[in-house]
Amino acid sequence: MTPIAIVQRVPWTLAVCAAALMALGVTGIARGDNLVVGGDLARRQGVWIVLAVLGLLAATVLPYRTLRRGAYLWFAASVTLLVVVFFFPERNGARRWIPTPIMHFQPSEMAKLCFIAALARYLTFQDHVRRLRGLIVPFVMALVPMALILKEPDLGTSLLFLPVLFAMLFSAGARRWHLALAIVLGVALLPVMWSGMRPYQQARIVSLFSQRDGGSAPQELGYHLHQSKQVLALGGVLGSELSGVAVDDLDAYHLPERRTDFILCMVGERWGLIGTLSTLALYLALFGRGMFLAATTREPFGRLVAVGIIAILAAQTILNTAMIVGLLPITGVTLPLMSYGGSSLLFTCVALGLLINIALRQNFDLARDPLRRPM
Repeated sequence: MTPIAIVQRVPWTLAVCAAALMALGVTGIARGDNLVVGGDLARRQGVWIVLAVLGLLAATVLPYRTLRRGAYLWFAASVTLLVVVFFFPERNGARRWIPTPIMHFQPSEMAKLCFIAALARYLTFQDHVRRLRGLIVPFVMALVPMALILKEPDLGTSLLFLPVLFAMLFSAGARRWHLALAIVLGVALLPVMWSGMRPYQQARIVSLFSQRDGGSAPQELGYHLHQSKQVLALGGVLGSELSGVAVDDLDAYHLPERRTDFILCMVGERWGLIGTLSTLALYLALFGRGMFLAATTREPFGRLVAVGIIAILAAQTILNTAMIVGLLPITGVTLPLMSYGGSSLLFTCVALGLLINIALRQNFDLARDPLRRPM
């Protein structure tokens, strides 16, 4: 493939949107640094961005089909690391990280991408997913990492596996009524999930139905949600960067996890409604380009990987943006490409690198396309 052909095949919309979102994330993190004494996370995020971009470029080099051969091995390694985290001390009441000299590595981020690759390999050329019993293996593949991540505990990340599972099964040709039956069974098991939640997780769900706008912030239950909506509203239309701060009381801007889970609030406060809507537009453009890429890829493994990546990024974005305005419970899900954190940013960029890899090699011809079956 000539250099000109490579440049023409690169999905530049995807690359530009990702770069813009990372830049907006840094501005939000910097605003969060300004609201605390000695904040320095924006500079650190710049370092993570450099490393993540290198990971993105590395993911575009080898043909993505080489990933298929080792997909099961990588998935097994990621599940093993999810067990290893329990041998390390707690941080902030959870065991989610493995300390290394470079960073506190979060295996759940790796597990999401390895799960997509392993499930894509299993579903390629597998006609039995159109039978009900053929869904057992894919569901087991999803439930194992979900259970381990839920035990850390990390409810938000564990829930991300479900939309990915259903999106990839649907793309692979699973029957709609089989998937609907699985959803009904999942709803029936909600009381079991509720009993297994920790008290603070239950409290976050309860606060969703008892939220109120205005007035003083609740002392405990609902404090995060109250402050996230207030900080977002303080940005107004243009934000504090252009129109100045709305109030002088620094307590009004207090928001725990402002540079991770609630980074969009910082962007909205700094750049206002225009910045918030621009952020959402960038995500929509990124997901739209990814969906188009998946739809036009003829090779089944690549198509399924593309569907899985877009599904997990879209689900993560929807969960995060919905929780900060009180449409969904606060689950601690970060915003892709924007929230502070090395592991999340690195594996998100690697996933985007795989999408670019697929775009560069999407015209791989097959004698038949096993994913196009009559419904």
